Amino acid sequence: MQFSMKNLDQLSLGEMEELLNSSRKVTWKTESNEDKYTLMASVLKAQQYAKLGKREKGVVRRFLQKVTSTSRAQLTRLIGQWMEDSKIVRRTVARPRFASRYTRADVVLLAATDAAHEDLSGPALRHILRREWEVFGQQQYKRLARISVSHLYNLRKSAVYRSQRVRVNHTQSRQIAIGERRRPDPKGKPGFLRVDTVHQGQKDGKPGVYYINSVDTVTQWQNIGCVETISEMHMIPVLEAILHQYPFQIIGFHCDNGSEFLNYQVAKMLGKLLVEFTKSRAYKTTDNALVEGKNGAVVRKHIGYGFIASEHAEALQKFFTAQFNPYLNFHRPCGFAVLAKGARGRIKRRYPADDYRTPFEKLCSLENWQQYLKPGTTEELLRTQALQRSDTEAAKQMQKAKLGILKRVRLEV
Repeated sequence: MQFSMKNLDQLSLGEMEELLNSSRKVTWKTESNEDKYTLMASVLKAQQYAKLGKREKGVVRRFLQKVTSTSRAQLTRLIGQWMEDSKIVRRTVARPRFASRYTRADVVLLAATDAAHEDLSGPALRHILRREWEVFGQQQYKRLARISVSHLYNLRKSAVYRSQRVRVNHTQSRQIAIGERRRPDPKGKPGFLRVDTVHQGQKDGKPGVYYINSVDTVTQWQNIGCVETISEMHMIPVLEAILHQYPFQIIGFHCDNGSEFLNYQVAKMLGKLLVEFTKSRAYKTTDNALVEGKNGAVVRKHIGYGFIASEHAEALQKFFTAQFNPYLNFHRPCGFAVLAKGARGRIKRRYPADDYRTPFEKLCSLENWQQYLKPGTTEELLRTQALQRSDTEAAKQMQKAKLGILKRVRLEV
């Protein structure tokens, strides 16, 4: 059964109720909401809706809801509008608009101040804005001096601010599940290495060589290598050579969070050797302190800070292997700390004057130390190397070789 708009607004309450109780469909076509609102107003007016009882009002409401396919809540609002104004019109959305306290010039000034101070935190920048007005009398900062920290961050997100400053979002580091983040515990056994890299500067945008510094935690046995770059292609062979120079079995390998060590190639190499791989913890600067101290006391003291081009890495690697590493381990004494608890309960490191030994002497002082040696490395072989020449003779020979190679590489720079 099909009705026209004229038919619908002339129906009686009985006819409306009959349509609601029947299974017949009522189809009413409209092209806009205005036509629907006109129909509703005509029906409400024809039925004198305001004077109807509760039951009759319910019939009219259910009829209009069925005919116009309007939700119950929306129909209630529209009928309320008709009861108040005797008409139904489409109301425009009135979103609240707040007065702008800060002008475009203020936002531009904020961006310029941010640029000058290299993007301080919100509270710090707010303090500067306040001082510009209160202390230095800069009139242009009058409004910004009263800005809140939260709204300061809002203005940083505005289109005007972004048009003034291009902010670079650096690539976030990807967490790689390589190495266990903890401090190794050697428990008096040799073979737990601390490893770090040292860069020999750059010149005219050209990077210099890199040193791989490794130190055993218990004996302070130290082996240093040299590479052109810290890429896997150069790092893996030199790392293998460094580990091969240790006379005892390598049990642990500890480094900081640099990508030159935390990669799958290094992890694979250590996995083949069954070496425990650990890395430093956050906010624990002492986790790798031993090798960091050796970077300055050994590497920088002997090699210095001057630029050495990367093409000399192979020559330096040969010097470290043949001259420098044997001198460090057989002829250069190291201090060994004794932990003592202070008056306030803090643990302090003390270095007794009578406990300075070479790394080889420290190794020999361990109980049953021969059990830690690699296959093919014997006590006799190590003692022969240690007694081949005196400490001063070994130092002079090392210094002669070092000065020769440093003079050659720096003359070529």
